[in-house]
Amino acid sequence: MPAVEHVRLGRKRNLPPCPNPLFLQWLSELRDQAAEKGHKTQYVYHKAISSLKRYPLPLRNAREAKILQNFGDGICKILDEKLQRHYRENGPDAPIHSLPSGVTVAPRRRSNNSLAQPTKQPSRKEGEGGRRKREYVPQKRSGGYAVLLTLYRESQVPGGKGFMFKLELQAEAQHLCDKSFSVPDLGSKYTAWSSVSTLIQKDLVQKTHNPARYSLTELGLALAERLEDGEREQEEDRRSEEGSCPGAVDLTAEEDEKKKRTEPLAGPTPAAYVAQRGSEVSGVNSSEKPQAVETKTRPAGGCLYPGSYDIVLCVDFIETTGGSTACKQELVKELQRNGVNFDVRKLNVGDFLWVAKERVAPVSGQLRAPPSRELVLDYIIERKRMDDLCGSIIDGRFREQKFRLKRCGLQKPIYLVEECGSAAAHLSLPETTLQQAIVNTQVVDGFFVKRVQDVKESVAYLTVMTRYLTKLYQNRTLVCRSRELEGDGQNKEECGGREREVPSCSLISFPEFNQGAVKNKCQTVREVFARQLMQISGLSGDKAVAILERYSTLHSLLEAYEQCPSDTEREKLLSSIRYGKLKRNLGPALSRTVYQLYCTKGALS
Repeated sequence: MPAVEHVRLGRKRNLPPCPNPLFLQWLSELRDQAAEKGHKTQYVYHKAISSLKRYPLPLRNAREAKILQNFGDGICKILDEKLQRHYRENGPDAPIHSLPSGVTVAPRRRSNNSLAQPTKQPSRKEGEGGRRKREYVPQKRSGGYAVLLTLYRESQVPGGKGFMFKLELQAEAQHLCDKSFSVPDLGSKYTAWSSVSTLIQKDLVQKTHNPARYSLTELGLALAERLEDGEREQEEDRRSEEGSCPGAVDLTAEEDEKKKRTEPLAGPTPAAYVAQRGSEVSGVNSSEKPQAVETKTRPAGGCLYPGSYDIVLCVDFIETTGGSTACKQELVKELQRNGVNFDVRKLNVGDFLWVAKERVAPVSGQLRAPPSRELVLDYIIERKRMDDLCGSIIDGRFREQKFRLKRCGLQKPIYLVEECGSAAAHLSLPETTLQQAIVNTQVVDGFFVKRVQDVKESVAYLTVMTRYLTKLYQNRTLVCRSRELEGDGQNKEECGGREREVPSCSLISFPEFNQGAVKNKCQTVREVFARQLMQISGLSGDKAVAILERYSTLHSLLEAYEQCPSDTEREKLLSSIRYGKLKRNLGPALSRTVYQLYCTKGALS
């Protein structure tokens, strides 16, 4: 029986040699020289070499190479100079499409994925046992140092979350850092928090979710553990030095006592920190702890005391630019005429709101005064002309704006409606429809609605509100709170029936408020599901919230549909869900519409 020959399932085609070996050699030399010096141009030369190897035709000069990818004027000029030098040394008829005898192009050992992940050519120093690249270790008492230690101590708390929010992390890490996490130094725009981006780039800290959650990676955990060990060793050395000379006289004791009186209280030791965080998680009563430990979690300087701030009206820049310029300029002139302290800025939700702005004295030698803190009062106004109200109802913005105003974190939203006389009679929607929308906003949605006739009455209302809030908040200490840690509805629960008499003094900072109200920010699955539901005709925000309380995501709703034995039960699945203050049923018609939207294959009839 004849021997069976081995069958080759494939063959590797020999690639033709590069028809421009001289240019290839010069580019390889340039690449290697740049790699030895550590220049990033080595990657540019590498890309040009790859393009040249793929080009199948011979080139007569470097100008013809400009048609190739990654060949710019600089590379072509260098190749032309080398080509002219080659002609001068070897004669005008010297061949350029073949190398001189005994000369070869030195190959560079690279992986097939070299373009995606370029590896640096080892330099002469590294080949001769030179220094390797140092590991990144943040400087002691820097922002990165404080963040790593704080996240590490949080990870060691039994039963802890395993992550920290931004404001929580800044408050806990501040006592470990010499710079402020919120206020930049004079003449600089960077704070200690700026180093967090470096930690993320070095894969030491990971940032997830929205609002952002910060936690340590495996590399960060190992580095933070070493930093914690160094911190503990220094603490032990300091204690041993203090106990080694019991009879010595401390000449600096009086100075230290003066410093303790003037400097803020330092944060607790690592052991006290872990004990404190563990008691917060497990619910242990911490009333017996020292006052310094109790107040540490509140950011230093998080309060605005009476007489240290002014009430300022913030006007959205859209209200002063574009559209009817004359009408919008009239608004600004009327505010100036009434002596209102206002500021024009970009507001991501609402048209007007008020902030308590800290009074900051200018610093000698500085062009601008230091940035002042701003806390947002609980009042926000959405201004609507009748034509704007009509357009927003038609394109769906009206419902979305009310939904965003409810979730902005401020407890007293106001709708300011300019009726503009008889102009409503010439709009796309009947006047009765617009009036019904205004009534629904007040009765169903719970907004306070103020009706005015024109811009002058709007400015008069803003002026009266500014003076009222200035008087209401005078002689009050305002405290900065976080929406991430305390939630949006805390003030209503704390105030209870006294909500109208006593204003809330626990307020959100303006940067956090404006950032949290971004219209196109990253959304959770639950938020996307809610926005989908609200696109259904007749399904309001209250009805969408009621559905979300039982089925938080679309996946959970589809699973519930699959468990129903028949189509009739699937259509009635949501009909018994109660919504709103009156606890009315959602109804079979709306339940059937939601079922058909998500479970009908093909186009809806």
